[in-house]
Amino acid sequence: MDDASSRPRPKAWLNGILFVLTVASTFVVGLGLSQAYVHPDSPALSADSGVGLQSFLEPRILVLGGLYSVVLMIILTAHELGHYLTCRRYGLAATLPYFLPAPNLFGTFGAFIKIKSPISRKQQLFDIGAAGPLAGFILALPALAVGLAFSKVAPVAAGEGTFSLGEPLLFKLGSAIFFGHLPAGADIILHPVAFAGWVGLLVTSINLFPVGQLDGGHIAYAMFGRAKRYLSSAALGAFIVLGVFCFAGWLIWGIFGLLFAVIVRFKMPRGLYLAALRLKHPEVYDENVPLDRRRMIVGFIVILIFVLSFIPDPVKDYSLLGLLKQAAKGVK
Repeated sequence: MDDASSRPRPKAWLNGILFVLTVASTFVVGLGLSQAYVHPDSPALSADSGVGLQSFLEPRILVLGGLYSVVLMIILTAHELGHYLTCRRYGLAATLPYFLPAPNLFGTFGAFIKIKSPISRKQQLFDIGAAGPLAGFILALPALAVGLAFSKVAPVAAGEGTFSLGEPLLFKLGSAIFFGHLPAGADIILHPVAFAGWVGLLVTSINLFPVGQLDGGHIAYAMFGRAKRYLSSAALGAFIVLGVFCFAGWLIWGIFGLLFAVIVRFKMPRGLYLAALRLKHPEVYDENVPLDRRRMIVGFIVILIFVLSFIPDPVKDYSLLGLLKQAAKGVK
């Protein structure tokens, strides 16, 4: 007899620890963003700048740093709960969200859940895949709008080690509404809440790539069946092109995808082959049955969200070509 008390309990403590660590890491990043917002003459978004003691002691910066962390965590949590609650609605076992703290520009690598039950139907696959990006986007949108309303335009002096961020179409539309045409030598100093919305859009767009078991992979497979493989191949090619001309970080995705394809194609070696198969999209029983009209409409709305949210160059002037040119200048 299956005794519920004898089943292994999920390690919720690990989810809790990762959540607290991610709150802390995003808070520290938020302090740097707030310092750049409150004191634009000494921006925090540079390679050689840090968060000094003053940032922890100044009440306004402390509050704004916490606000960035709270808003970003709400967006990430909504995204993962969209997946989790949809799994629960279909009676599928899934873990609580695992948040990933990181000492990077955002303070996190995002979050994920692990679905432990097999997904057998297209509508389940589509609903689970779409619920996360829709929930995250719905919350990132007002965060971006409110944050832009409190952002400001200030002269920006480009210096060694500084960098600027790319802009999705939605951000460009919002900045045009709030600020119009920017004068020469000026830039938008983002309010921390606006930056949280920007990160939310970036996370949403990355998850919507039609690759493997990303949200976009689920959605593309549910909408287009086995034709999704062509979209995946196109996405891998796009990663390479974007890495060369826009942002070198995309090359990591492209190289990883190519290695995955080679491992699956030639079944080598066994350990890597089994690991790669876990990333390959599982088939569903009703693969040849079209999605209903309502879900197809939602699917195209999600595609539109990807177009509006995608950022070809999250960090400007860091393409492979640009880095090679800089290296060549350094050699001379």
